[in-house]
This record gives sequence, C-alpha cells and structure tokens, in this order.
Amino acid sequence: MQPNAMISRIRRDTMTAEDNVKDRFELFLLDEGEKKVTEEPDTRIPSSSIFTFNKEDHTLGNLLSSRLLQSPHVTFSGYKVPHPLVAQFILRIQTDGTLTPRAALMQACKDLVSDLSILSREFTKEWELRKMVGDNGKADDRRLGGLGG
Repeated sequence: MQPNAMISRIRRDTMTAEDNVKDRFELFLLDEGEKKVTEEPDTRIPSSSIFTFNKEDHTLGNLLSSRLLQSPHVTFSGYKVPHPLVAQFILRIQTDGTLTPRAALMQACKDLVSDLSILSREFTKEWELRKMVGDNGKADDRRLGGLGG
C-alpha cells in the first residue's frame, strides 16, 4: 500500500462524529452570494412551487407548513430536510389556482409574525403579573416552611 493511501485510510478510520459537525456560525450565516430562499416552479403539478430555505431547519419548516395548511387556497404543503447536517429545508406548496404559491407563502409568513407578536405580548403580560404575584407568594412560602401553597 502506498503511503498516501495508507494515511487516507487511517484518517477515514479515525474520523469521529464531531469531524462532520460544522461550526455554529455556518448554520445561520449565509455564504457570499447565497440567497435565503429560492423558488422553483414545479412544472409537473399546476399551481405548485418548490422553495428552498438555506440556513434554516425543522422549526421554521414545520411552522410554515402547518400555517400554510390552514389556508383554504392551499391544497398541499409539506417540507423535508435533505440531510440532518445541512441547515436547509425544502418546502413544496400547491394551491387551488386562486393564489400563487409565493403569495400563499407570503401570507403565511405575515400571519405567523402576527401570531408570534400576540404570543410575545401575552407572555410578557403574564410574566409581569406572575412577578407581581410572586413577590407576595414568597412571603407565603416562608410562612408555610417553603412547601408552597
């Protein structure tokens, strides 16, 4: 066996799972010239497009797909992650033709931003209320010997 082939074989045999893991910043920073989202019309199915999201994962894929399915104009929405070590997902959208897949995706994004804004506002309100009640609750905990009420 030649020395270069032997070194290559040794490297292959001693690789660990950590060798395949990218640096954290590579999971969310776009490379030079890389787009966040690309659209490719699906020519096999009418009113259908395939969107590729770079530097994103299951979290956004599931949110978008679920929200798209709530629209009466979307007949199909599904996503897949091609490889678990690559921060990318592919979203396929088919509509009934009254709305383009791109318009359906834009509307779903707007709806999600609105929903998450409401969630943030409600959570903050409850958190502040809990903090106000919690100050009084601490005195009750001491009185009960830390058992809570």
